[in-house]
Amino acid sequence: MTHSAIATRYANALADVVTAASSELRPPEAAAELRTFQATLESSPDLHNALLTPAIPIARKRAVVTRIAGMLGLSRVTRNFLLVLIDHRRIADTAAIADAFELVLDERLGFARAEVSSAAELNERQRAELAAELERLTGKRIRARYAVDRSLIGGAVARIGSTVFDGSVRGQLATIGRRLSAET
Repeated sequence: MTHSAIATRYANALADVVTAASSELRPPEAAAELRTFQATLESSPDLHNALLTPAIPIARKRAVVTRIAGMLGLSRVTRNFLLVLIDHRRIADTAAIADAFELVLDERLGFARAEVSSAAELNERQRAELAAELERLTGKRIRARYAVDRSLIGGAVARIGSTVFDGSVRGQLATIGRRLSAET
């Protein structure tokens, strides 16, 4: 099983728990708590090594994770999930699982992720208009990440999954070039 398949399996399991009607933890809070633990794990090489080395017994690792979860104020659900990762020697996959978990949640809650590149920084009104148009085109609510790409000359390019919506000057010039070369 590939690394991403493993991460997706654990992400789906956590999503099943936090999206259940009886869950005490809301999905966005679960994602934030998982990212908080991930940041703590990545910020401490000693902690990272201690939780990943096979020389330290699982019981000791569980005690460390329980204590850290308490210090970070993590919910019981997140703490127990992290303990499952320790038990199955998957704590090293926390970042990949957090990424997959956010994707799974977006999918279950009807969101599509868009990577938007524009020639210049977009203001809030432009971002809202662009998101509304992408929502109209996809039929889903959009969670967009914005970046500036000066090579676009003007306009914007949005990527949602494998679909690209190119409204850039560079893209329009390329289209015109293809049409002109096809006519000759």
